[in-house]
Amino acid sequence: MISHIDHVVLTVQDIDRAVAFYVRVLGMEEIEFANGRKAVRFGQQKINFQTLGQELRNHALQGSGDICLISTWPIDVVVGHLREQGVTILEGPVSKTGAVGEITSVYFNDPDQNLIEVSTYN
Repeated sequence: MISHIDHVVLTVQDIDRAVAFYVRVLGMEEIEFANGRKAVRFGQQKINFQTLGQELRNHALQGSGDICLISTWPIDVVVGHLREQGVTILEGPVSKTGAVGEITSVYFNDPDQNLIEVSTYN
């Protein structure tokens, strides 16, 4: 019935700051949609951003997001890039289990304290 995730939504304090971080640190593409809302796109997925209280159907709080992103780069290159961008790595590289097998992951927070995991399949 379900083939893939189309998008996720993260609650942030400052949408422009969030977009700039995801573009700079993760190489995503900034896009605009529906009434000037902003998102970032990568591959065939996107991350939408909302400010607290913007979406009344969603009760997420700022910083409550936790997502895992798969990289095409080797994990040591990911780590080097994150360090170059001034990102503090909270954990990793560590072995974890992804949707289809073993992954190696690094964890860090975005500017709104959402937990971001960047991983590579082994």
